[in-house]
Amino acid sequence: MSGQATTQPRLPFDPVERAGSLWTEHFGDASAMRLATSIMRVQQLLLAELDAALKPYDITFARYEALVLLTFSRDGYLPLSKIGARLMVHPTSVTNAIDRLEAQGLVRREPDPGDRRRTRAHITDDGRARVAEATEALTAIDFAITGLTAAEQDQAFDLLKRLRASAGDFPEGPEPSTLG
Repeated sequence: MSGQATTQPRLPFDPVERAGSLWTEHFGDASAMRLATSIMRVQQLLLAELDAALKPYDITFARYEALVLLTFSRDGYLPLSKIGARLMVHPTSVTNAIDRLEAQGLVRREPDPGDRRRTRAHITDDGRARVAEATEALTAIDFAITGLTAAEQDQAFDLLKRLRASAGDFPEGPEPSTLG
């Protein structure tokens, strides 16, 4: 999506820019601090918009991500540990998300026949339908990405991908062909 933001500014000034100026006064170069703080601020803003768009579907973005991951898996299920690793969340967060999704009838838990110590989550038909509806809502708002052209979005993705790779998020090289 390109163009201007459609909402009124939340604050009368840029808090990250203000913090950067103060940082420079007190500590020196603020470049890395400003970028890290900007990334965190954008994450908060995006999450608020995405959760608002998903509210009519009675799921949060975190639960939507779990449903999408299960949808993308080869057989519609994954071990809870794999969900946590792929979403980079604590096992307790995965358990909580799956508990909520299971209570809504969007996933079901089942023992892993290959390893009885593991539990896997399996997306239900209702879960697949909810993902389809929620995805329409998120794509209608361009996943809350405003103010950047398609080329700028690609550039931002490439820069953030480099940050993620350098932090050890994933090995550089060819992408695997499947999730499951």
